[in-house]
Amino acid sequence: MPDTSVSCKCPKCGAPLTFLPGRSHVTCEFCDAKISIAEMDALFAQKQEKAVDAAEKKEAQWNTERERSTWDDAETAHMMIQTCSSCGAELVSDGNTMATECAYCGSPNMIPRRFDGMLRPDFVIPFKKTKEEAIAALTEFYKGKRLLPKEFRDENRVKEIQSMYVPFWLFDAHVSVDANFNAERRSTRETTNETVTETSHYRCERSGEMTFDGIPVDASKRMDDSFMDSIEPFDYKELVPFSAAYFTGHLADKYDVDVKESLPRADSRLAASASWVLSTSVKDYSNVTPEGAPLIRKEEGNVRYAMLPVWILTTNYKGKPYTFMMNGQTGKVVSSSLPRDEFKERYYPLVPAVLVFLITCYIGWLILDW
Repeated sequence: MPDTSVSCKCPKCGAPLTFLPGRSHVTCEFCDAKISIAEMDALFAQKQEKAVDAAEKKEAQWNTERERSTWDDAETAHMMIQTCSSCGAELVSDGNTMATECAYCGSPNMIPRRFDGMLRPDFVIPFKKTKEEAIAALTEFYKGKRLLPKEFRDENRVKEIQSMYVPFWLFDAHVSVDANFNAERRSTRETTNETVTETSHYRCERSGEMTFDGIPVDASKRMDDSFMDSIEPFDYKELVPFSAAYFTGHLADKYDVDVKESLPRADSRLAASASWVLSTSVKDYSNVTPEGAPLIRKEEGNVRYAMLPVWILTTNYKGKPYTFMMNGQTGKVVSSSLPRDEFKERYYPLVPAVLVFLITCYIGWLILDW
């Protein structure tokens, strides 16, 4: 059974409430509000009802059992699996597209075998950015990074960047949300001797209904979640029904994260987004912080399986892999941490000081010479 325990806080300021022996009411020690026992019972019952309702609607409300389409023989006749012998990644391709190296670890040891099945996607966003655009974007990405080692830049093999469809679960849902926020408003006044700052504390309650269309959770264990979060957003208006023809000339990662494994992350992203949306309505305060997690009542949600386009390059430098990705629809570029040239890192900060010294010496020489 889900945990539906609730705690009651002061309805005026949000501070904890205390029942003092011998009193017929509950007292807030922060704002001195007094709430009768009857009012507390009603408040507690209301919170308990909302908590139970939210818990019931949160349980198993994603429709994960919908029937998926299956591959036909014509689609899979020319498809194959390429397995990395180093990290175990499995990439799907058509018979004419060979991965010369693993997109995840950079290993050249790719072993081909016959296509042996994977869940057929419902939708796909086709690639919009070409390889030439990906190379140009990555080259531009390097510019201005003065601490990047020259040999890393020269040997980065940007022309070997690969196009790959990444598996995603897309979660759709309509929700009702209640959230509380602690807010502060500061005012400052001057006296003859000092500046006085007064801080007023408020408890803001917000409720709303929202529809989420396509909360993305990547379905690949090898794909770093932080990468996928950074490379968003994708424009889901450009989703089209899946066809194996879109795989032609590209690689595709096999999903290895089941939809049920993805539910906690989907719920977490939904809650964070819902709380943020409600927080934007708490205006004209100097500081706003959420009071606990939002209370979410979710109607049954839908789950779609989609393949999204990504350009990816993993290169090894001094025994460490570095990964670069570009959103194949929007062109947004992200990367892992970049290597630093130790010599440049040590001496570059001294360059401005040296220049100032030389200019000062030159000016001094001109003055003395004059």
